[in-house]
Amino acid sequence: MPDPVPAYPPVHMPDVPHRRLLEGQTAIVTGASSGIGRAVAISLGGAGANVCVNYVSGPDAAQAVVAEIQGLGGKAFAQAADVSKEADVIAMFDAVRREYGTVDILINNAGLQQDSKIEDMTLAQWQKVIDVNLTGQFLCAREAVREFKKRGVRPEISCAAGKIICMSSVHEVIPWGGHVNYAASKGGVMLMMKSIAQEVAPWRIRVNSICPGAIRTPINTAAWDTPEHYAALMKLIPYKRIGEAPEIGRVAVWLASDDSDYIHGVSLFVDGGMTLYPGFETGG
Repeated sequence: MPDPVPAYPPVHMPDVPHRRLLEGQTAIVTGASSGIGRAVAISLGGAGANVCVNYVSGPDAAQAVVAEIQGLGGKAFAQAADVSKEADVIAMFDAVRREYGTVDILINNAGLQQDSKIEDMTLAQWQKVIDVNLTGQFLCAREAVREFKKRGVRPEISCAAGKIICMSSVHEVIPWGGHVNYAASKGGVMLMMKSIAQEVAPWRIRVNSICPGAIRTPINTAAWDTPEHYAALMKLIPYKRIGEAPEIGRVAVWLASDDSDYIHGVSLFVDGGMTLYPGFETGG
């Protein structure tokens, strides 16, 4: 018989002093008014980056993120843009150039779910998820590459001409019945990221993905809001705890910094082992 699994309570992540790894750089974080995007924006601001806090709705929440970054001594402003709309994306990059002169880091985070069984999924549900989660990342990455190529490397700022971090998911490799639009979008992000990375490497543009597993955010409250739900979730996570949004923020800071300059075209899973197929941990 396997050893019993200890029942670990949810973990409180302690505050960690910010290292100014991104001093003098400017970052756009899409979908930054809540959840993982919020945590990433705050972490980048704490690491010294000027931050464009992108949002599509809820300006008060976006302004609260701006205020938190400013409270850390950083610079930030909020910019409304629907990343699935080309004109909005171009206008957002123009706004950042007016505010800070250029862009050094793109965090392609904006995303959503519209879940349904395949036989009940409407074309609108399919298209909306693909438009935001995949096309939105393409549009933002395209504008970032244009900016990075035009400006080139500034050695006093960074080893790289620019950094793109796509927010993917464990579901770029784990199938997810009832969520085929979401899983398809993240699978697309994976090969889009790697293809862009292959193409732009000679210009010293680094492109990678962060692939979160179960992270405690408002989008997945039903997975952790009761002890029963949390226990069920733990069956999928070998490390036996849910992830916290600031953990993704810290990974994003490191991946955007020169500390990771030789990392390129990688899907970095931050998932407590979810991609280890825990159903087979006792031999299947």
